[in-house]
Amino acid sequence: MTVSIKQLTTEQEWMEAYAVMVQLRTELTVEKYQTLLKEMIQDGYLLFALYENINIVAVAGLSWRVNFYNERHIFIYDLVTDEAHRSRGYGEKLLHYLHQWGKENGAHYISLESGIQRISAHRFYEDRLGYEKWCYSFRKAL
Repeated sequence: MTVSIKQLTTEQEWMEAYAVMVQLRTELTVEKYQTLLKEMIQDGYLLFALYENINIVAVAGLSWRVNFYNERHIFIYDLVTDEAHRSRGYGEKLLHYLHQWGKENGAHYISLESGIQRISAHRFYEDRLGYEKWCYSFRKAL
């Protein structure tokens, strides 16, 4: 078994990632995924995948951001491992790769948000990866 990680840059690769992404973003249809992704890519969104042999088993979507409290940093919007491949360390491998990639490219921090109900994910981020919970994120529908 060969494990590799790469940035996805073609429409074909993005479509191969859909089957995994939709497991996190369950409301996405193929059409909505393609439409939003096209706009997100133009806005600087990057999509990375972890492959087991030739199959995508985990994906992470992120973008570069700069602000006063995190300075130049990577914000992870999406992180999901295929249901059939969970608990094999793939999410952790992908995040470690992104930590190193971010550091090499000048990031001061890497940050993400996680749904309030995702208690096991929070333990993963805090206990296994050393992330700190330091704020709440709010939104309001317009």
